[in-house]
Amino acid sequence: MPYIKDELHHSGWNACSSCFGDTTKKRNRLVLPCFSSSRIYVVDTGTDQRAPRLYKVIEPREVFQKCDLAFLHTSHCLGCGEIMISAMGDPRGNAKGGFAVLDAETFEVKGNWERPTHAPLQVYDFWYQPRYNVMISTELAVPKFFVTGFNPADLKKGRYGHCLNVWDWTTHCLLQSIDLGEETVPFEIRFLHNPNAAHGMVTCPIQGAVFHFYKMQDGSWTADKVIEIPSKKVSGWLLPEMPAFNTDIVISLDDRFMYMSNFIHGDIRQYDITNPFRPRLVGQSSIRYHTAVRTAYFPAVLKFDP
Repeated sequence: MPYIKDELHHSGWNACSSCFGDTTKKRNRLVLPCFSSSRIYVVDTGTDQRAPRLYKVIEPREVFQKCDLAFLHTSHCLGCGEIMISAMGDPRGNAKGGFAVLDAETFEVKGNWERPTHAPLQVYDFWYQPRYNVMISTELAVPKFFVTGFNPADLKKGRYGHCLNVWDWTTHCLLQSIDLGEETVPFEIRFLHNPNAAHGMVTCPIQGAVFHFYKMQDGSWTADKVIEIPSKKVSGWLLPEMPAFNTDIVISLDDRFMYMSNFIHGDIRQYDITNPFRPRLVGQSSIRYHTAVRTAYFPAVLKFDP
């Protein structure tokens, strides 16, 4: 990329399964939002798949001026020919979650997806399920308080999130907030792939937890904690116990398994989620987490209990 300190996070495409059946759409542009700079890169992957090349750069000022949003994270293509990117705050780092919309052909920034009176204070990741007319977004933190580093005291000051926000996919209105509890900080969210399934999973890295969210008979949504990975006792770190910090998750296309990375503990886990109310750990691969923790990430750690 032509700039440094952009901090590329999640990537997305100009077209995906949301455009199924539309033969005019091609998945040939990779969309790369930047967390620190709020810049957006578009990469041409279709002309030569072996040599992707930069196609367009959307400068942060265009996002600032048209959306009053910054700190970009998740990019999803929409079936209507648009791209939506979540944003964690305003350009000044204040709490103002929202979603920027781009044209999937010209990559012009069109404006905000959410209604002005329905903007939540915090947004991080999001996933949508059109057959249930719903989108659910997560919350991380107020940008200006965590860009310089994590302060555990901020968890109790309302600077980190603890809710899943449920949206009406058609009207773009915020319908419901599901409070997962203090210090949960909901992170990555995934619906099951089956378009008829009203179920999904969300990670909460500070607790090392996973919540299963689902639709109830009365039409509302709820969430239950179904996985909790014990923290490790350490010394010489910022906390007396080190959480797994389970970050990203992938659900297999047949919805049988969920794969989850425990970023700090250094292992990848496979869960059988055939029954999403009771996931079962069926596989695990460790990357010598004790060595990685001691030498790479946290050299001050003196004791690490397996």
